[in-house]
Amino acid sequence: MSQVLTRRLGAAFAVGGLALTGLTACSSSKSAAGAAGGSSTTAAAAASTPCPALGAAAPTAAPKADGSGGQVTIYSADGLYDSKDDNNWYNQEFKKFTALTGIHVNYSEDGSGGVETKVDSEKSNPKADVLVTLPPFIQKAEASGLLQAYSPTCVDKVDPSLVDRAGQWEAVMGDYLSFIYNTKAMPDGPPKTWNDLLDPKFAKKLQYSTPGVAGDGTGVMIAAIQAFGGDRNAAWDYFKKLQSNNVGPSKSTGALESKVNTGDLWVANGDVQMNYVDSTTQYPNNKIFFPAGNDGKPSTFSLPYMAGLVKGAPNAANGKKLIDFLLSEGAQLDASKVAYGFPTRTDVKPTDSNYAALTALMQGVTVFPVDWNEVAQNYNSDVKAWDTATGTPS
Repeated sequence: MSQVLTRRLGAAFAVGGLALTGLTACSSSKSAAGAAGGSSTTAAAAASTPCPALGAAAPTAAPKADGSGGQVTIYSADGLYDSKDDNNWYNQEFKKFTALTGIHVNYSEDGSGGVETKVDSEKSNPKADVLVTLPPFIQKAEASGLLQAYSPTCVDKVDPSLVDRAGQWEAVMGDYLSFIYNTKAMPDGPPKTWNDLLDPKFAKKLQYSTPGVAGDGTGVMIAAIQAFGGDRNAAWDYFKKLQSNNVGPSKSTGALESKVNTGDLWVANGDVQMNYVDSTTQYPNNKIFFPAGNDGKPSTFSLPYMAGLVKGAPNAANGKKLIDFLLSEGAQLDASKVAYGFPTRTDVKPTDSNYAALTALMQGVTVFPVDWNEVAQNYNSDVKAWDTATGTPS
């Protein structure tokens, strides 16, 4: 059963310790914390409640009637919830949260950009308490004054590069940009480099979701800039050449998976959490790969789900409790066990088979740092330049 039905109509996050081992990190003139908007000295204000020691008994309470503790509303980028399949992260954690607190969770999802836009449209009369989305949309929400500072319990255990120095967001689920290929169409393996994707054999057999619309698609744009040494003009020239192979715009990354599985596409973009679980459940012909840039090394970057407390949240106290819960030891261990994702707390070390498989998948892959503040600053001009290069209407 799939834990991911649709995916990310909205964006991509920085290098960090998502409790993985054996990864090769690129050097950077900036610290990991600084690169992501965090700070090595002041990632966020100290949490008001001490983080429970690892292995401590989880808090328990007699099961409470749904809603007896009030309500909390979360707007989230898609990928972690499935109305038809209970075996996924949000479904599992929301049930545990309600049983513990009595607080009923109202859930609304869209793409990464869609949920940020919805919060923005309601800023004069906020309906959401918690926003969960991907960079650079979480940074956009912060810049637009849509979030308020909150330092969750256990936030000091989250990799500092995944925590806002102003305390307005933190990562709750780790993930990485990836690509997939059809193993039947390419039994000898996937393309090795970005330039290999220009081969005429991929004409109308390749598709990537649209930057500026889809989160993972925005990630493709960011990764290409990195692959060509940070030379944006080289990246735009590359995308212009790639158009002869590209099927066309796609607002949904998840929709591309089934097309690769059937062979309608040979190559598409995605992310590890989504692609891995779906290749093991419903798309057996799909396999993950990471193309290499000019340095010849396969690479990717971290793009986690980020949580923030909405400014003017009608149920702010309950929103804080929900964020605390998603960073609890149990929820973080479930990140891999249930969702095929990665914990963002560096002290949580999963031992489940999913985590072992994911770690093996990432061996030898360079994880490069991304300065998301810089991405946010260049976002509009980069998307416009991509539009111009590809002839895609904004």
